[in-house]
Amino acid sequence: MRKAFRRALVVGKFSPLHLGHELLIREALAQCEQLHLLSYSLPELPGCEAPRRERWLQTRFADVPALVVTQARIDAWRGEGRVLPDLPHNEAPDHQQRQFVAELCQGVLGTTVDAVFTSESYGDGFAAHLAQCFGHPVQHVCIDQARAAVPISGTRLREDPHRLKAFLAPPVYADFVERIVLLGGESTGKSSLAAALAQALGSVHVAEYGRECWEARGGELQYDDLLHIGRTQVARENAAAERANRYLVCDTSPLTTLFYSGAMFGDAEPELQRLAERLYTHTFLCTDDFPFVQDGTRQDETFRRRQQAWYRDELQRRGCIYHELRGSLTERVAQAIKMLQSPVPQA
Repeated sequence: MRKAFRRALVVGKFSPLHLGHELLIREALAQCEQLHLLSYSLPELPGCEAPRRERWLQTRFADVPALVVTQARIDAWRGEGRVLPDLPHNEAPDHQQRQFVAELCQGVLGTTVDAVFTSESYGDGFAAHLAQCFGHPVQHVCIDQARAAVPISGTRLREDPHRLKAFLAPPVYADFVERIVLLGGESTGKSSLAAALAQALGSVHVAEYGRECWEARGGELQYDDLLHIGRTQVARENAAAERANRYLVCDTSPLTTLFYSGAMFGDAEPELQRLAERLYTHTFLCTDDFPFVQDGTRQDETFRRRQQAWYRDELQRRGCIYHELRGSLTERVAQAIKMLQSPVPQA
């Protein structure tokens, strides 16, 4: 059956992309043949920077063209000879916002639309301005302006995304999760701490895949296995973040895989080196302040000391702020929680 509109537009900051936005987009998809999504924000709002918004839209609406506009992209388009206005400030007047969108449609998307879908009262004036610019009627379709179906706003979500996580799709919420990485040499209690800390925080943890892979390979790893380990660790971490509750505890990171690649083979793949640059909200180094325990999979005390020294040197070289955890398991959990309750320092 023919849909009501040929081409339609949904514009938003999507900061963050929440279920109210998703309702609006799905309603637009149901009523138009071709939908365009447009997002811009000046300034960028914390935690909702352009690359994230682009990823959210691509993840949630993979088949819908989405254009996330920044001033840098406008400058690049100008370099191609396109005539475009500057990105308007979020507080710019309505007529400036409307004209900007009209010029983007014609100058970048290369099209016009016959409908705009919003959940706002400004939609009528927006549609009228586009109609004047395009030279043909543009209809405003308003969806859930009262926020009855999805009672949420981007402002409220930015204030407390964890309490209101039910209004975010899991891949979107994952970007607000504080990731905790535990590092430390062999037999420094990382694995036990990861499980205990996650339980204390009411969240989940990601186990060390390297050990799992080592056991599956019968204790014989090849050079290419290290990149596989790094990739898998990151993939499992990203998947677990969607199930987390504010915090995600990571038992190791690709930085550990990088160490083993160098220790075992004297080299590391460039991609593994890039994965090892991955940033975490909180970094804890488990100290070696208790006797080394040989479980049949580990090397020896000398190797543990070498690994501990490498972590300290590497973290300091990278300018990474970290805290050392000491004492019993209970004491380490308490120390970590105390640090988590403190403001996050900036590197």
